[in-house]
Amino acid sequence: MTAPIYLDYNASTPVAPEVLEAMTDAFRHAHGNALSTHAFGVAARGIVERARGQVASLIGAEADEIVFTSGGTESNNAAIRGVADALAARGRHMVITAIEHASVDETCRVLEGQGWGVARVPVDPWGSIDPRAVESAIRPDTVLVSVMHANNETGVIQPVAAAARAARAKGVLVHTDAAQSLGKIRVHVRELDVDLLSIAGHKLYAPQGIGALYIRRGTPFEPLLRGAGHQDNRRSGTESVALSAALGAACALAERELEARGRHLQEMRDRLESRLRGLFPGLIVHGGERKRLPNTLYVAIPGIDANALLARIDGLATGSGAACHSGSAKPSKVLLAMGVKPEIARATLRLTTGRETTAVEIDEAASRLAAAA
Repeated sequence: MTAPIYLDYNASTPVAPEVLEAMTDAFRHAHGNALSTHAFGVAARGIVERARGQVASLIGAEADEIVFTSGGTESNNAAIRGVADALAARGRHMVITAIEHASVDETCRVLEGQGWGVARVPVDPWGSIDPRAVESAIRPDTVLVSVMHANNETGVIQPVAAAARAARAKGVLVHTDAAQSLGKIRVHVRELDVDLLSIAGHKLYAPQGIGALYIRRGTPFEPLLRGAGHQDNRRSGTESVALSAALGAACALAERELEARGRHLQEMRDRLESRLRGLFPGLIVHGGERKRLPNTLYVAIPGIDANALLARIDGLATGSGAACHSGSAKPSKVLLAMGVKPEIARATLRLTTGRETTAVEIDEAASRLAAAA
């Protein structure tokens, strides 16, 4: 049987051993409710708060600015709706980009159905926004600008700090979806100058089902989930001690090995790109002219249907677009926003490397792609 090769790390990552250990230890020894005042609750609270500090440390925030969520989708929904509900009396307009994750874009579409205005800033042929376009899209009634830090398909890193400066000059709050960038490159909330930042644990070697939302102190915000007022009334619901511990451990691991991890990811990504260029002279690298995440390779092999190609490959885990939309035959909205022709979009593969990726796997993956093509 052919050994499987995993090159779909932007869709989800395996749980790191250190993360699994932290989570398992919490499951075994901290079953109390973190809000309870007895010894079991105090022990649980200690683990949750330690994890909150670990998440904050990775992004340069304060611990009390971190709210645990169920994942990136909830974090994005909470950020958009939280500001909308808090500032609707001031204005009912937002600015996002044409390439935002569906959890941002669809939330904004719901707001549009409720009478909000939403401007979608276009991208250039390499998948990058122009901060000046963000500035131009801001109106007197704009209350939030949301620009993802790095695109989940192309890996192109967006000029969030420049967009934030434009927004800040007009008194507008700023959100960024950092689900794909965190743990791969430096992500610092003060450098980006954002008010809200979304985190997804399963992109970061933590389990699926845990995430976080950074909310800068003093940011107007109404909770998406209401109840007993957990997490300073920003997200009600009993906190998962074990999953919080897992995300904290994943963030601590990322902080320790960020530089070395980034080098490894890029070495593997560049090796694969070099192999594929040699095998497919007409290879197109989407976003290759811009600064990308070190692990992301989004390529088109003209004349090849990506879905048909993947169906022919034995034991290679990757995708033909963003994981959330992999079941759809429609061309990627990100590529269409970049002006890529539909036939090239359908010929596109997303190949993403991770901590565990080896040179042997890279060479074998290139060989399997060539054979299937």
